[in-house]
Amino acid sequence: MSHLFTESCCASLESVLRAVKAGTNRIELCRDLSVGGLTPSKEMISAAQEAAGSIPVNVLVRPRGGDFVYSREEIGQMLASIGMCKELGVNGVVIGALTADGSVDLNGMRRMLDAARPLHVTFHRAFDECTQPSAALEDIIGLGIERLLTSGHCADAYEGRFALQALVKQAAGRIVIMPGCGITPANVAEIAAISGAREFHGTRLP
Repeated sequence: MSHLFTESCCASLESVLRAVKAGTNRIELCRDLSVGGLTPSKEMISAAQEAAGSIPVNVLVRPRGGDFVYSREEIGQMLASIGMCKELGVNGVVIGALTADGSVDLNGMRRMLDAARPLHVTFHRAFDECTQPSAALEDIIGLGIERLLTSGHCADAYEGRFALQALVKQAAGRIVIMPGCGITPANVAEIAAISGAREFHGTRLP
């Protein structure tokens, strides 16, 4: 895996330290993986940054579990979390919002992007709940987002490896397609070979 870029999903300081020791290229920090991950506290972010040293830390901004259709109040909470992340000087934020019909919430996303810049931005696996993946990908690219985390609309990235291949082809270098969910040292090489992706996200990588 030496030629592959790995992002480690970490929900504790201990997991950050393990990922750093293992040689990860980037940390995605969150809490409560039992519900898919939520925004970590200010204290946790600061501690993770110190533990990570020179390794970049991206922070998941998600106020609750469940779906990705957010109220005005919830968007406000996410904007406040993004502001906190900027104050702490993190590398980037990981965000995503949908409308009730399964499209990308363009208005909500634009507000969050405006608040986030110049931080790096990843659109998370809310994408895997979009009803029209191809159109959603074009919307995300149109927003100017640098990276998309996805399992290819499948239960995990291995199952979705051919769908990921199609997304990489559609993206055509306009955005980084980063497979995630169920990626391990045992299957990452095959997922990479089929999908053409070069960044990978997991709790057991590198």
